[in-house]
Amino acid sequence: MADPETALVTRLSAVGSVVEIGVGNRPGVAGELADRGVDVTATDIRDRPVPDGVAFVRDDVTEPTLSVYRGADIVFARNLPPELQRPAARVARRVDADCWFTTLGGDPPMLSVEREQLPGGVTLYRVTDGPGRR
Repeated sequence: MADPETALVTRLSAVGSVVEIGVGNRPGVAGELADRGVDVTATDIRDRPVPDGVAFVRDDVTEPTLSVYRGADIVFARNLPPELQRPAARVARRVDADCWFTTLGGDPPMLSVEREQLPGGVTLYRVTDGPGRR
């Protein structure tokens, strides 16, 4: 696993359950979290293979099935584009979870966030108010 992924896993592994939105072809963080005992569900709008120990649900965060996210401590996404930040935060808020995400380097956060610089050069954004913050 690459250093940025290790940093994300270390940061996220302190909670009991995570739903990763838009896992795509990058299930490494989800798999490593599961290996560390975190209850992990990965979602995507297309069927995706995920590692053992990771539940997969086909879901669209813009029209979410809330039961997929209920019970999560954190709703998380990697490389979350600006147009999906509000829907991700909204679903987190509706299920009383925190919303954390990373962006592609040039994409700014579109919400009020706390920035946390992780080892490996990753900036983790944690929604601080409005949707996605308990």
